Amino acid sequence: MLTVIIPTLNCERTLVPTLAMLVQGAMSGLVREVVVADGGSSDATLEIADHAGCTLAPSAGATGGAEAAGAGAALGVRLKAAAAAARAPWLLFLRPGTVLEATWLDEVAPFIDEAERDSVRSAAVFTKQASLREPYPGVMLSLIAFVLSRRAHPDQGLLIGRAHYDEVGGHSATAADPEAELLARLGRRRIVVLRSAARR
Repeated sequence: MLTVIIPTLNCERTLVPTLAMLVQGAMSGLVREVVVADGGSSDATLEIADHAGCTLAPSAGATGGAEAAGAGAALGVRLKAAAAAARAPWLLFLRPGTVLEATWLDEVAPFIDEAERDSVRSAAVFTKQASLREPYPGVMLSLIAFVLSRRAHPDQGLLIGRAHYDEVGGHSATAADPEAELLARLGRRRIVVLRSAARR
């Protein structure tokens, strides 16, 4: 039902908690696959992904299935290639280090069921939670900025149907921040904020 896509680049430490959080989703049958769209990591990121049973996204234009996930390619290119190779009809984009509250499974499945039943083109993000690693003044400024702007942030993840993703053109290959640019293009009115928290 769901393909999780994680863009990586030398993030061996932050990737582990995100993958650990997804185990419950895989056991429940909600998460069909986890795709790592790597940008040419030189640390143990790819080994960790391999041991966890993740799939490496094919590089853009690859003819063989063994090529790594667009090594060195721009972030938008890697994310779009990973989405194109996804086997599930729903996509969940998560940054490495993002950990979702345990209740996320209870929200995502009904959201998908309702969207498919009503043929609604909508997307969802998770509630932004302040990082415990950030100094208190920084936490407050981040939360104030979030509340005032009401804009979704890539740290909140993005749950979107593959058909909807394709309709809006997916991630931009040229945007400086393709994740934020896609959220802005979707617009606040088309993005549902789920109650489950996302923290980094």
